Amino acid sequence: MAPDISVVIVSYKVPALLRACLASLQREVADCSYEVIVVENASGDGSAELVRDEFPGVRLIALDENIGFAAGSNVGARAASGEYVLMLNPDTELVGNTLGALLRYARAHPEAGLVGGRTLRPDGELDPGSCWGAQSLWSLVCFASGLSSLFRGSQLFNPESLAGWSRDSERQVDIVTGCLCLTPRAVWEQLDGFDESFFMYGEDADLATRARKRGYHPAITPDAVILHHVGASSHSVDKREMNLRCRVALARKHWSPRRAATAVALLQVGTGVRALAASVARRRSSTWPAVWRRRRDWRGGYA
Repeated sequence: MAPDISVVIVSYKVPALLRACLASLQREVADCSYEVIVVENASGDGSAELVRDEFPGVRLIALDENIGFAAGSNVGARAASGEYVLMLNPDTELVGNTLGALLRYARAHPEAGLVGGRTLRPDGELDPGSCWGAQSLWSLVCFASGLSSLFRGSQLFNPESLAGWSRDSERQVDIVTGCLCLTPRAVWEQLDGFDESFFMYGEDADLATRARKRGYHPAITPDAVILHHVGASSHSVDKREMNLRCRVALARKHWSPRRAATAVALLQVGTGVRALAASVARRRSSTWPAVWRRRRDWRGGYA
């Protein structure tokens, strides 16, 4: 019989974290049937061998090249046989009966389409990155003016962060992030999975946007909990640049040309404001000046 859930993990150069993730799937209670599919993105660090040797019950798809998170996820989903597909980051660990909680909510709320949970940092503090509000012209104005940084806890001036909500209640959201995202396989196929033009970052926001356009209402259940090990280390120059690149791509894909052009301009202004502030304050650790210098690269979005 087909399992209830196919857990798809796309891994790249995180062997120790991948081991912990797979061990948590074996360790934690799950009152549902599931299979685990690991798509190994040609890490060349022994990750594929680790899966073969230590987790023989896991289905391994070892790729010859790194094709990115979106394309890797699609490879795993095509191999899935479950009623539902769960995208799970390799730098996470399940806490308790997360699979069962996701499945119960999804079956009780088929209108959701995409279901996520509550993510915690290793120290037990909330990692708010399990979900986000959608990018809007107002959120970009707040970014450009610096208001979103000055008032991080404000729902008005930092709307994408869903500030003030500890992810401790059921709630519909604009975006369920790909670190923990359950969807019926039929819905995944209806949406044609992730858009592979998003190499990494933004593919989940795009998927959620397309789901909402089809009438679904993505949601969070606090009963599904994971630890997210590297969510706090997302401020390198490369990662900031990829984030901005995906924002540009999302605007150009889903907005009118005029509105998208306004979005790109606001992103450039916001980056410039932060780079200038860092230079004036002589904050040598800030990544913003380097991101500003790379603006010709990221403002092109994904070709």
